[in-house]
Amino acid sequence: MLLAIDVGNTNTVLGAFEGAALRHQWRVETSQSRTHDEWGILVRQLYASVALDPTRVRAIVISSVVPPLAFALEQMSQRYFGVKPLFVGPGVKTGLPILYDNPREVGADRVVNAVAAFARFKRGLIVVDFGTATTFDAVSPRGEYLGGAIAPGVSISMEALFRNASKLPRVEFARPPHVVGKNTVASMQSGIVFGYVGLVDGICERMQAELPFPALVVATGGLAPLVAGLSKAITEVDEHLTLDGLRLIHEMNP
Repeated sequence: MLLAIDVGNTNTVLGAFEGAALRHQWRVETSQSRTHDEWGILVRQLYASVALDPTRVRAIVISSVVPPLAFALEQMSQRYFGVKPLFVGPGVKTGLPILYDNPREVGADRVVNAVAAFARFKRGLIVVDFGTATTFDAVSPRGEYLGGAIAPGVSISMEALFRNASKLPRVEFARPPHVVGKNTVASMQSGIVFGYVGLVDGICERMQAELPFPALVVATGGLAPLVAGLSKAITEVDEHLTLDGLRLIHEMNP
């Protein structure tokens, strides 16, 4: 059994694979203060909660944008599962040429998403990942990572609005009944939701205009289904894209 871990700035997603089948996934808060023992106990409890046997874990693959957690996760892997984890980064085979000014600057999660999306669709792509930041990544029809764009994520944008406008309340990221809101909450939801959809569609449209090939737009991340339902650009949603990419990279690096 393979344990795949994607460490984001806000949340960490874990997936349990048997072969190519994702048996279960979990989303937990990313905490830089969590020790390797706490990680080990947490993972074992997550497995037990769905009647999976953690002693069957034979390999662990990790992508992380939070470098301080690397040591704790490596210690957790070795002490609780007896395996040396594979961290996605420079020197790891991905099968994806990185055509970036400095390939080391590309976040591991962006590479993993691109690997998974190209393996599934085998064509030119724009991959949109809704996380702490919203990332847009272009992949050529030959499976080359070309670059992309990074925008503030939905949560960051909402938090900035709440903190800097004292009279505005916290609201849920949910589609309002109308664009023209009739109260403060509906007005805020309209601005946040439709404004964000406009950002996504606008960046995808501009990227497509620069690319010399037609690109399929694939979305992933927790908010992908909601945004995709309103977006004109997004045509595919794969909530498991990052975990699948981790599995594929693990298979390339036995």
